Amino acid sequence: MGPQETLLASTGPVEAGAVGKTAAEAELQAAPQDAPGLVQPMEAAQFDALSARIMAVMNTVIDGKEEQVRLALTVLLAGGHLLLEDVPGVGKTLLAKSLARTVHCTVNRIQFTPDLLPSDITGVSIFNQSTQSFEFRPGAIFANIVIGDEINRASAKTQSALLESMAEHQVSVDGRTYSLAAPFMVIATQNPLEMEGTYPLPEAQRDRFMARISLGYPDTDAELSMLETHQSVNPLDSVSSVATADQVNAMIATVAAIHVAPAVRAYTVALGQATRTNPDLLLGASPRALLQLLRAAKAAAALAGRGFVLPDDIRELAVPVLAHRLLVERGAATRGATAASVIAELLATVPVPGQPDGRAVKDARFR
Repeated sequence: MGPQETLLASTGPVEAGAVGKTAAEAELQAAPQDAPGLVQPMEAAQFDALSARIMAVMNTVIDGKEEQVRLALTVLLAGGHLLLEDVPGVGKTLLAKSLARTVHCTVNRIQFTPDLLPSDITGVSIFNQSTQSFEFRPGAIFANIVIGDEINRASAKTQSALLESMAEHQVSVDGRTYSLAAPFMVIATQNPLEMEGTYPLPEAQRDRFMARISLGYPDTDAELSMLETHQSVNPLDSVSSVATADQVNAMIATVAAIHVAPAVRAYTVALGQATRTNPDLLLGASPRALLQLLRAAKAAAALAGRGFVLPDDIRELAVPVLAHRLLVERGAATRGATAASVIAELLATVPVPGQPDGRAVKDARFR
């Protein structure tokens, strides 16, 4: 049985059946997601086997994009949100759907359009004539995984409807607060800003996304394979769920237990501070950005079979986690500077610490 998926058009109704919860589930979701002892970490062997299975299934759908698939799973296990930015037709939505389908959970899809309303996303209170009271009808945000297609085709007001839910895993409507499911992840796709009919995401919205991925065009072998296998068959038809929502929650708890040495934390802070003082940048990395960089690095360490974060984890994730949050000064941009190139320069100049301290033992992530 596959995950439950709902397509929400700008004029279509919100289906609330996908978000029905038992009393026990409601109690679980009302608690903070990072509450200690709420979810137990997973055993090392099970974590490694399950993560490998998820990536293997996704790689059968997305040919030749192993690095992007791994990064998408990294964001999920770090408890973050993912922004997929590229030209139309390269597989952004396919990647989002393949990740969603590997997990047996509720999935909603929102097609962002200029006339989409914030209430279509968050939900709305409707007066029931028979009971003479208001009833809350949940919006599309009430799901474990929410796929937002072409997010930058909606107005800034509609885009901002995602802010609270992405940051706090809750929605406030008409003075009442509703907790969202766990795990909770927003996977948004967007076209480059030079495309017609797009609205730039505001800085606060971009900062909510843990990482941004660009898929790029496939190489020759991958494109030939796609033309051979995907002509008459939808590649998603062969995708089956390999993990439950509870298992993903346990994997997220496992990642949270990964050890970070003081030297690695200091390196992360030094890198962030370097972005704030760089003359080529108008806006550097926020404290939230550094926190999410560290969380992503912990997930990368867990996927590599380590119980501790290395400086290399920070370095490898610096561009996908930080670049979309930075604003390049106009003069520097005319000289060809980009956020990614500035980060590359900083990685070459900020001193790298030595190996983690002696607390980083083999199974530190499972203690």
